[in-house]
Amino acid sequence: MLSQFTTADGKQTLKDFFVVPKDVYPVGRLDFDSEGLLVLTNDKKINHQLLDPLFAHQRTYWVQVDGAINKEAITQLQAGVDINVDGKIYRTKKCKATLFESPPPAPPRDPPIRFRKNIPAPWIQLEITEGKNRQVRKMTAAVGFPTLRLIRYRIANCTIDGLAPGEMRILKNQEMYRSLFSPGNDLSK
Repeated sequence: MLSQFTTADGKQTLKDFFVVPKDVYPVGRLDFDSEGLLVLTNDKKINHQLLDPLFAHQRTYWVQVDGAINKEAITQLQAGVDINVDGKIYRTKKCKATLFESPPPAPPRDPPIRFRKNIPAPWIQLEITEGKNRQVRKMTAAVGFPTLRLIRYRIANCTIDGLAPGEMRILKNQEMYRSLFSPGNDLSK
């Protein structure tokens, strides 16, 4: 689905699944092919703190890539890579990139990613502090390993731990601030 409440191109949107007050909007968005944590709020302060680059909140992504990603590509991701943003070359900030030894606890995807018997599809974890349009996909492609599956696992201190796909947890403002901006919190508590 599209992570918006307005209809577009006949695709399903958040309004097809959730009933929320009219002044509630997603903070940041996920593209149509991405999964994971999406914060919905009508609190302008939360929106500002999470989206303003000045605050540089971490976002963690689980990324399944096409091909046996190597240490050189991981090092390139960590140092920052050149991507195209609005027709201009942009150098991403340094980030944390690690290879999962075994796949993360991701639910099955519907539809599943393409499977090719002879080409590995390992998972990496990327922790970034910026959010350019399709940034993670552009970053992995820039180092030669296109993204097959992308899951936003964490925004600030909020994670998807304990939530099923499509599940919503409603938080009061105080809970929201505590979950987002206090160390070690996740939405399952």
